[in-house]
Amino acid sequence: MESVNPYKERIARVAASIKANGSDVIFVTPSADLTYLTGYSALPLERLTCLAINADGKSWMIVPTLERPSAEAHDIEQYGIELLDWSETENPYAKFANAVGQVSKPLVNNLMWVEKALHIQDAFGSSIELANKVLSDIRAVKTGQEIAALHEAGRAIDSVHSQMASWLRPGRTEREVGRDIADAILQSGHATVDFVIVASGPNGASPHHEVSDRVIGANEPVVVDIGGTMPSGYCSDSTRTYVCGQAPKKYVEYYDALAEAQRAAVEYARPGVTCESVDTVARNILKDHGLGDYFIHRTGHGIGMETHEEPYIVSGNRQILVEGHAFSIEPGFYIPGKYGARIEDIVTCNATGIDNANNTSRDLVSL
Repeated sequence: MESVNPYKERIARVAASIKANGSDVIFVTPSADLTYLTGYSALPLERLTCLAINADGKSWMIVPTLERPSAEAHDIEQYGIELLDWSETENPYAKFANAVGQVSKPLVNNLMWVEKALHIQDAFGSSIELANKVLSDIRAVKTGQEIAALHEAGRAIDSVHSQMASWLRPGRTEREVGRDIADAILQSGHATVDFVIVASGPNGASPHHEVSDRVIGANEPVVVDIGGTMPSGYCSDSTRTYVCGQAPKKYVEYYDALAEAQRAAVEYARPGVTCESVDTVARNILKDHGLGDYFIHRTGHGIGMETHEEPYIVSGNRQILVEGHAFSIEPGFYIPGKYGARIEDIVTCNATGIDNANNTSRDLVSL
C-alpha cells in the first residue's frame, strides 16, 4: 500500500529507471509529472521552475524566489529535494547547472516547453533526449491509493450524469446546459471542471464538439462527455448519450450495436491482454454492424493525474495490461450531418479482471 506521502518512493523509482535507461539525470518542469513526483502543482510560468533527479537518487528543485514560499508550503525539502531559488536578475539555468553538476545524457519530461528544454541543453552542454516512457510507465501503473482516488472521481461524475434530466431538454442551448453541468461538476466534489461536451443532433458527429449556441431540438440524440479533477489530483471522464424524446429508429439500431461493442470490450479487458486487442473487440462489432467507418478514434486512453495518459487502447499498441492500469473504454459512431453516440466508462485492472469506476446506465436514456 502506498504511503500518504509517496514522493520519496516515486523519486527513487524514477532514479532507478533513468539509470536502467543509461541516462544520468532527468529534468521535470511544471506538469502532471512534477505534481506526481513532488505533490507540488507549480504554475507553468515563463520563469523557470524545474526538478532534477539523478541516477543515484539525488534531487534538486529550482524555483523563482517569489515562488519559494509556495514550494516550501508543499514540504519539498521533506522529500530529500534540495530547494534552490533564483532572483529576477540571475540566470536560473546557470545556477541550476552549478548545483546539479556535470551531466552527459540528460532527459527532459515530454511536456516541457521547448524554450526551457533548449536552455537546459545549453546550460549543461549536453544534448537532451525526451524521457518518453521513463515517467509514463511508472505513472501508468496505479497503486491502491490511486485506484481509490479514480473510483472516487468516477462516483462524483456519475452523480452529475444522474441529474441530466434536470437540465437537458428541447428549447435550451447546448451552452446553457453545459453551464449547469459545469456547476454540478464542482458541486459534486471536483476541484476543477476540465471539459463539458454537450453535442446535440448533427453536432454529435464531432467527438470533441464541446458546446455551442445551438438550440436542442425534440427527439434529438445528445452526446454528453464530462470530466474534472478532484482535490486528490485524479481525474474523471464519462460519456453518456441521451435523447430528448424518441430517437429515430435507425439511430436506436446503431446505438444497440454500440452498446454491444462497449459491453464486449469491458467484459474482455483484463490483465494479460494487449491494449490493441481491447480496441479490436469493440471495433470488430461495430464493423459487423456497418459502423466501422464511423468509429473514428481509439477505443480508450489511460487516466490518472491527466485525463489522457498511458496506456492507450488503440490498434498497434501491443502493451500488455497489468494490475493497476486505469483507462477508458469508449467506442462511438459519428455520422456527419446526422448524429453520433459514445459510451464511456473508466475501468481499473485488478489482479484478475477489471473494476468499473462508472456505473450509471449505459442505455440510450430518453428524457
